[in-house]
Amino acid sequence: MDPHAPILNDLHQKTDKTLKHLKEQLGSIRTGRASPTLVDTIRVDYYGTSTPLQQVAHISVPEPRQLLIKPFDGSPPVIKEIERAIQKSDLGLNPQSDGKVLRLVMPPLSGEQRQKLVGRVKDLVEQNRVALRNERRDANKAADQMKKDGKLTEDQCKKAHEAVDKELKAVEAKLEEMLKAKTREILEE
Repeated sequence: MDPHAPILNDLHQKTDKTLKHLKEQLGSIRTGRASPTLVDTIRVDYYGTSTPLQQVAHISVPEPRQLLIKPFDGSPPVIKEIERAIQKSDLGLNPQSDGKVLRLVMPPLSGEQRQKLVGRVKDLVEQNRVALRNERRDANKAADQMKKDGKLTEDQCKKAHEAVDKELKAVEAKLEEMLKAKTREILEE
């Protein structure tokens, strides 16, 4: 086993967590199409407890530009709380209620709105790039410390740094892929 394997395992776990976090962030940015991931971050005050929307309602996509939210508990207070949570969210959508279900209709995005959303996506990706750089710095520091403590030789430390760089290049490529895919999704009609 490589003496620097624990460093790489730790780095891999951290980069996976960063990618997963970015995927969640990008999923909550609305495009011209409806997707249940848009409401993943919405939390509802469910009888005094802040609860994720998916745990209190079934979310479906009956039409390309519409989300249907059907609460498991169809009582008026629960529907009102879901409605309030959606209105407070940064989706910019107003739910339509018939007393039993809520509908979220996605209006077409204007060119200006699309450009703002693309800018927001770029900002999120850049924030995650910074997090990755910090993770690389921490992994390299760990390798240097192991060398200082006599657990790694000079060559092993150099190989650890190279392995860290290789891992980060692969993760940055995934980040770039996610950026391009979300940008394409936002810009298409």
